[in-house]
Amino acid sequence: MKDVTTTIRLAVRDWDYFTPLALGDVKPAGFNLEVHRVGTLVDDLATSSMFQAGEVSFSRYAQSCARGDYSLLGLPHFLMRGFRQRCIITTEHNPITELAGLAGKRIGLTGWQDSGNTWTRALLREVGVNTDDAFWYVGRLTEEHPIVDRLGGFGRPGRIEAAPGERPLMTLLQQGELDAVFTPFMPVGFFKRDSGLRQLQPDFRQAEIDYFDRVGYIPGMHVLGIQPAIAEQYPWLPQALSEVIDKSWRVWMDKREKYADTTPWLLDDIRRTVRDLPDNWNDNGLAANEKMISDFAHELYVQGITAHCLTTAELFPFAHNGERS
Repeated sequence: MKDVTTTIRLAVRDWDYFTPLALGDVKPAGFNLEVHRVGTLVDDLATSSMFQAGEVSFSRYAQSCARGDYSLLGLPHFLMRGFRQRCIITTEHNPITELAGLAGKRIGLTGWQDSGNTWTRALLREVGVNTDDAFWYVGRLTEEHPIVDRLGGFGRPGRIEAAPGERPLMTLLQQGELDAVFTPFMPVGFFKRDSGLRQLQPDFRQAEIDYFDRVGYIPGMHVLGIQPAIAEQYPWLPQALSEVIDKSWRVWMDKREKYADTTPWLLDDIRRTVRDLPDNWNDNGLAANEKMISDFAHELYVQGITAHCLTTAELFPFAHNGERS
């Protein structure tokens, strides 16, 4: 029986599609929901007394599953998806314009085990550039980012190392000490006409469409996590939470077609998205994402991030038990 007194405090980045939920335009049925914005993902969501659910790294969640740690229940609901071709940047004077051109080059990235960087390395593997075919430097993107351990135990002297002197990757790139950088978000000033920076692939949008046509999905980076005790007490609640977030996304996307003045050509981007991608490109649930999940598990294993290749049942046992289709 649903308990309307149950309150779930949800920790997520401030993605725009949460606006209808945050403002109360979309309300969950059977429980209360508080949307809390966080700048970085909560490290201890499984044991947090402040949050019962939230946005978690797909890679880190998968690594926990590989260790047999199910202290957090992951759902096949992808709060963050994104193509990775656009996330490989370089300087405007760099002659390299194809991924294969990164063979033997020096590449910076913001975290070795990060979901997004795992997907990006998969793009390079697809064109024959494996881990041992480049030199990797892991560190903070800019001076404003903190100096923390970004190797996560995956360093290999002479192949995968911390950025020299912990200098920012953008500084190393602009000074010619790196050939390219993998980044989840563009550095401040990237889009200025005089930034001196560009995406490695000039027509990265077409490269992304070609990629989708090959694999059939947009890669998922962050999943919805919930404390298992909540699911045990309220077995219906994980699916209800997933569904109300989906509803908020649909409401927000519909509003975008009306309130399109955020940028001058937003309507054209909506038109091109509808033209180039199927209507279900952002569907959640196991059935809609099984190939993508399997491909990611394979990449984690091949890249040495997990000791064995996880199955979808190992990653999302709650979904495989029929609680979330």
